[in-house]
Amino acid sequence: MIKAVFLDRDGVINDNTRHVNKPQDLIIYSEAKKGMKKLFDAGYELFVVTNQGGIELGYITHDDLKKIHDKMQEELKPYCEIKDIRYCPDFKRKSTCRKPKPGMILELADKYNVDLKKSWMVGDMDTDILAGTRAGCKTAKIGDINPSADINGKNLLDIANKILEKDN
Repeated sequence: MIKAVFLDRDGVINDNTRHVNKPQDLIIYSEAKKGMKKLFDAGYELFVVTNQGGIELGYITHDDLKKIHDKMQEELKPYCEIKDIRYCPDFKRKSTCRKPKPGMILELADKYNVDLKKSWMVGDMDTDILAGTRAGCKTAKIGDINPSADINGKNLLDIANKILEKDN
């Protein structure tokens, strides 16, 4: 079994002060690149699990999102490899994948034989923390403190350092 870090995208890996609807809108935080490299070098498999309700709302297509994710993976190549990306296109409809439901995490864990007890869900929203907890992961929150998260930090580099301290 492998250990993994499941990462929310917007607000964790990239700036989300404006919606990311096309590849040129994607601005990856430098702290995210460094944090992901540290986790990857320490033996964690990296996965992205992201709510993308803009698809259901008509702001973005599945093809647009693929182009955004292709750019993200290309830009992150010097730092790490993202093993897989799952996204939930739902916004209003009854969904099995939209966080805080753990569907995306559980699907990836099953597909790649992930040990959820040794894995982390990292997000900037309370729904990310709830999804991670429901999946059986440890959790890390970026930004405003969530008392139910295992750790809290200011950015992905800060979180990566705290994960590596805790897991050693």
